[in-house]
Amino acid sequence: MNLGAISLSKCFDLDLKKKKKKKKMLMEERKSSSVSDVGAWGMNIISSVGIIMANKQLMSQTGFAFSFATTLTGFHFSATAMVGWISNATGYSESKSVPIWELLWFSIIANTSIAAMNFSLMLNSVGFYQISKLSMIPVVCVMEWILHGKQYSREVKMAVAVVVVGVGVCTVTDVKVNAKGFLCALVAVLCTSLQQISIGSLQKKYSIGSFELLSKTAPIQALSLLTVGPFIDYCLTSKSILNYSYTFNAFSFIVLSCSLAVFCNISQYLCIGRFSAVSFQVLGHMKTVCVLTLGWLLFDSEMTLKNISGMVLAVVGMVIYNWAVEIEKQGNAMAVPQTKSPLSDEELMLLKEGIQESGLRDEELGHVQK
Repeated sequence: MNLGAISLSKCFDLDLKKKKKKKKMLMEERKSSSVSDVGAWGMNIISSVGIIMANKQLMSQTGFAFSFATTLTGFHFSATAMVGWISNATGYSESKSVPIWELLWFSIIANTSIAAMNFSLMLNSVGFYQISKLSMIPVVCVMEWILHGKQYSREVKMAVAVVVVGVGVCTVTDVKVNAKGFLCALVAVLCTSLQQISIGSLQKKYSIGSFELLSKTAPIQALSLLTVGPFIDYCLTSKSILNYSYTFNAFSFIVLSCSLAVFCNISQYLCIGRFSAVSFQVLGHMKTVCVLTLGWLLFDSEMTLKNISGMVLAVVGMVIYNWAVEIEKQGNAMAVPQTKSPLSDEELMLLKEGIQESGLRDEELGHVQK
């Protein structure tokens, strides 16, 4: 019997077993990744809805009348920065190098987005404010196409349109706008869209994780918001935060809001880093549906047939979007050229290595036989 052939057969069987083990590990990793994706979206939805409910109680006149939204956002990023510092100090996360000018530029865009959103809500009607938020989806699509040359399939465009219409039906009521309000809304939409696109691009550019990036930008945002926040809030409400009378319950809700904001910020960076800014905007409107439902259940908000039909349409649009993204992924996978060989590249490499090893063994056996 040819000993070289036996050696080659044993080597190839061993390599096939290794390959099967690798495939099993890869499948387990993909399954774990899917669970992580669901966890990231779940954490974002729960924390976002929770912080809206907490802030509604904290800031409403029937609650604790803490109407300092920009300063409160500064508190949120301060808590996030503290968590990031503790994580880096304990070695839980790794601090990677990112140019300071990139961090400053990103923080300016993000803080401008926050301030412009607050001014837009103050100067415009709730209906126009909701329309401006809905416009972020097509704006993000256009900006990603301009900045990164990203193309979208017909199915994705259709799903985006369905989501926009559905959320619009269930949220938009009276629409009133003025020149100042329109300018603030325009700045808010552009800055928010650019910020969300930048989160993903910075992670890819510097190979940095979502939490590591957040831990670097949060201190800059916290410092700047706590500096200018009280002045912005005074312009919006004509009230000074220094004159606010704190109670134990109000302080407790501030702490709760900051705690939820940490999870909200982390999950936002996770979701955009794993998916895209467009996916975050589209699927993020699930939070709008949840807020409307909880408002009806907890705060006796009015729920009409128009609201219900809009929410159903929005959910249908999100389902269509998920389906469209999967179709797009499959189409991209099919577009990759396939080799005509019945063996994969890895199998061919293993076979080649096995033949080379068997040749060496045959030569050694020949020397022994001589």
